[in-house]
Order: sequence, then structure tokens, then C-alpha cells
Amino acid sequence: MRISRRSFVVTGLAAATLVPRRAFAQTGDHEKALYEAAKSEGELTWYSSHYTSETSERIGRAFTTKYAGVKVNVVRTTAQVAFQRLSQDIQSGVANCDILGTTDIAHCVSLKQRGLLLSYEPKNAEFIAPVFRNVDKDGQFHTTSSTFVSVLYNTTKVKPGDAPKSWKALLDPKWSNQISVGHPGFSGFVGNWVVQMKKLYGWSYFETLAKLNPQIGRSIIDTVTTLSSGERLVAAGPGALAYLQAARGNPVGVIIPEEGAVLMTSPSAIMKNSRRPNASKLFIEFLYGKEAAELAKEEFGSPMRMDVDPRPGVLKLTDMKLIQPSVDEIIKGIPEVTEQWRDTFGI
Repeated sequence: MRISRRSFVVTGLAAATLVPRRAFAQTGDHEKALYEAAKSEGELTWYSSHYTSETSERIGRAFTTKYAGVKVNVVRTTAQVAFQRLSQDIQSGVANCDILGTTDIAHCVSLKQRGLLLSYEPKNAEFIAPVFRNVDKDGQFHTTSSTFVSVLYNTTKVKPGDAPKSWKALLDPKWSNQISVGHPGFSGFVGNWVVQMKKLYGWSYFETLAKLNPQIGRSIIDTVTTLSSGERLVAAGPGALAYLQAARGNPVGVIIPEEGAVLMTSPSAIMKNSRRPNASKLFIEFLYGKEAAELAKEEFGSPMRMDVDPRPGVLKLTDMKLIQPSVDEIIKGIPEVTEQWRDTFGI
């Protein structure tokens, strides 16, 4: 199987139309039927890498509040660790994971090729922007989260006019010992970003970065932590989390680079061997539902639903320049850049 889906474009995001009223009743009946079946299953286990631990747990609690009697067991790790854990489950013949939420679409493609995913067409997909629908023609994985990677800076120690305005400017020698990044071998967000930077500038971009002695964490979330503490001054990090931390009083600023922020679209998939298929389907519906979109809004994210706008002060995806590697480039590129990264940075 070969997937050649092109990058998402701003025009596609702008094409969103109003949600048809008739859809609400139809999806409501469908969810009621799923809920009745899910109550006998009682729970589901979600391997989550889309969000922080705090947000993942919050989503799980919100689901159980709406669907009493169906508990979400949240296992939050970085994308590559989640996939490694799932691979060990598969090798051992155990069905621990019901839903995989990953930031590396190659994981879902690999699982599909091996016949390990359950096909499902969520009814609530009707409410999300068309550009996010049908990421897989067979309905075996679905885009359930969208955000972006951008240039971040410590607003206490760096003036806005002095912060990097482009990805290229992040490599200015004045930022030596002051840069924070994640690791593509652990984080799907970072893997996508590295593939896109290599596409723009070649591997010499990272050879130059290595000379500046960046602090390298595992998760891309680590970059926001190091900026908030003042340990590092600039970073390649997640825009939504930076907005959230800034709202909490932490000194983190967001700059959309001249080349464009890297659009991150993260899929979820139901495992074919799931012991709780109805609860899992209901959870996918929930991730596309109004409550989850409002929660994403509260967390300063970019809701995918057409009837939920982001919070004031948070840029809409339609209002920023976005760049994104294609699915094929991600699948081929992340393993390659991970090896190059280890050779270049020694970790």
C-alpha cells in the first residue's frame, strides 16, 4: 500500500462550511447505541502522545463524565515510546492498547499494512474541517488533533525584536548554548519538524545546530519547560502549549517563522484486537465531538471542528503560513533523520 497524500494547505482549511443541522440528531442516535454497548465493556486503554499528561488525563475524565461507567485508562508517553510499547504488546500477543494516538502517521500506516487496525467511520467527522477528514481511505486511522511547531522564546530575557523571525535565524551564533529542541527518536512532533527542516535546508541545518550545543530533551514538551525556567532562551516547540503556558503567566512567546510554522496533524487508530471495540469507537466520536473541541480551545489549541473557534489571541490555522511534509516524506524521512541525528548529536 502506498499513500501519497499531499501537505494540508491553508485554502483547504478556509473551505470549511457550516455544520448541517440534520447531522446532530443522526450522530446522537449513533452515539447512544455505542454507549449502551460500551457500558458492558466498562473501560478502554488509550496510548496517548497527542497531548501532555495533564491534558490527556483531562480528556479521559471528560469522556467518563459524559459516558458514566466507561473509564479511560490513559497511558501517556512520547510517540515513539508508545509505538515501541505497542509493538511489544503485539509481539507478546496481548491486547493492552485499545486506541493508539500518535504524532507519527507512519505508525498507523505500518499497523494498517500488517492488518492490525479496525476500520471505523466516525459520524462526528462531519463536523470537522474537510481538510482533516479521510486521512485514510479505509477509515483505519483518523486525524484527531492538529497544532503547529513554531519558534518560541523566553519573553523575560529576549525582546520580541531580537527573537528569531525564521527557522534559519534560529541558527544565529548568538543563540549558542541557548537553544532547546526535542529528539526525533522519541517525539513524532520533533520527527516531523526535522524532516521539514531537512527538506528546506538539507542536513547541514542540523550540523550547524549541533555546533551551537542545544539542549535536547525527549518530548517536544520539554522545550516549553526549559524556556519557562529560563534555562534556555529560544526553541523549536509546540505553539498551543506555549500559548497555554503564557496564559498561566510563564514567559513564553510564539513567533510564526517566515518560512511557515510546521503543521502537525496527529492520527488515532483502534486496534483490531481491541477487547472494547464499542468503547473505542465511542472515544473516537468523543475526540471529534463538541466537548473535546471546547477542551482543545481551553487548552489554547486549534480546534478541528468548524463550529468552534480558538481562544482570543490564538491564531487560527487559516491565519498563519503553514508548511508540512507529505505522508510519504514522513514515513521515509523520520527513520532516516533519526539515524542522522544520532550520528550528528551523539544521542
